Amino acid sequence: MIVVDSSVWIDHFNGAVTRETEILDMLLGVEPIVIGGLILAEVLQGFRNDRDFRRARAALDTLIFEPMTSRDVALASARNFRALRARGITVRKTIDMLIATFCMERRHLLLHSDRDFDPIADHLGLETV
Repeated sequence: MIVVDSSVWIDHFNGAVTRETEILDMLLGVEPIVIGGLILAEVLQGFRNDRDFRRARAALDTLIFEPMTSRDVALASARNFRALRARGITVRKTIDMLIATFCMERRHLLLHSDRDFDPIADHLGLETV
């Protein structure tokens, strides 16, 4: 299954044409896409008017919802953060580490356009689209 990060959803809803939004457009309705509460909150909090918020929510409600945080994911995320930091790499956002760890634990692919995921893929085995 594929998790689509908020970085891609935000571009998608803003009408930006990027490599990642084009991949998302190809995947929608064809491949199972997972969304979790962390990504759902990040995406929906950015809408300024109710109409756009409702439309985006309706679209996101069609995806497979999986809770992304648990005690096990939180502990694994902390271990992953520390492993990268020991190599001199600091991931700037805790939420990105949680999302990446969730994907690695569940063996989901991640579609993203956020450079913070690159060292996680390079050093910890996060699989990306």
